[in-house]
Amino acid sequence: MVSTVGWGIAGCGWVARDHALPALLAVDGARVVALHDLDPAAIDRMPVEGARRTTDLAEFLTTPGLDAVYVAVPNAGHRALVEAAAAAGTAVLCEKPLAADAGDAQALVEACARAGVLLGTAYDQRWHPAHVRLREMVPDLGTVTAVRIVYCCWLPGDWTPDGRPHDNWRVDPARAGGGAAIDLAPHGLDLAGTLLGEDVTSLSAVLQTRVHDYGVDDGALLTGTTDGGVLVSLHVAFNTPDALPRRRLEVVGTRGMAVAVDTMGQTAGGSLTLYRPDPVDVPFADTPPFRAQFAAFTDAVAGRTGWPYAPARDLALHRLLLTALSGGSP
Repeated sequence: MVSTVGWGIAGCGWVARDHALPALLAVDGARVVALHDLDPAAIDRMPVEGARRTTDLAEFLTTPGLDAVYVAVPNAGHRALVEAAAAAGTAVLCEKPLAADAGDAQALVEACARAGVLLGTAYDQRWHPAHVRLREMVPDLGTVTAVRIVYCCWLPGDWTPDGRPHDNWRVDPARAGGGAAIDLAPHGLDLAGTLLGEDVTSLSAVLQTRVHDYGVDDGALLTGTTDGGVLVSLHVAFNTPDALPRRRLEVVGTRGMAVAVDTMGQTAGGSLTLYRPDPVDVPFADTPPFRAQFAAFTDAVAGRTGWPYAPARDLALHRLLLTALSGGSP
């Protein structure tokens, strides 16, 4: 066991800057010791003192006190970075999806297993306090029949966060491996299984290219079932204006229905309502999901607790999604 875990951030885009870094700085027992990106300007925009800043991966991975790496580079770059971190004996929390394709995803999972290092997938929606509370409520809903998720946003090709410089790689098929579906659907698939205690095992997808003029899908509808027969539907999109209602999670059971609104996202806001049949507002904590995620992974690296999500399970969900997006069958 160690008292303080030294973290490195590889990939200094807006999610790392606006969500991951503030979360890490707020976690007891975590310290940011290194930053890496191929773009020096991206590193310069990271507001943290005392961390090594480098565009050289080898230098980044040999930073004294580095125990864990958060990988937030474009999807196609996950494999090389995770394999290098594993070879250096460093634990890895890798952003979803695991990779742009199934082969790279399997390779990075196997690399961590061979090296004996901890690997986690950064599904921050597992840790949203409303979703944690909803998971506790599921047994009271009776026999769950359906999970319905809407997770949409507005992402044109020239999008920038708050007008700041940004590389919008999520609409580049070479680096992302897809569009709205590969970016947003992994959260819904993971969350459905996390809430239910059983994963989606059959999945189909219809892709949409309707609003934005770029080479990937800007919307998708995915439908599937768990082995236990729960129906799961996901509507994900880059073509829904942010001013519209666009984030909703429903869990339907024979004794009640839980509805979370505006909880799918990086912040701890939104609402949770239980219908049985009259609506009752359900309170939940205000811990940001990124902070809860990094606190849990920090504790796992430090040896204080275990990490509850097996990489093999995350890999299976990734393969299932990619098979559906390619029009095949699992």
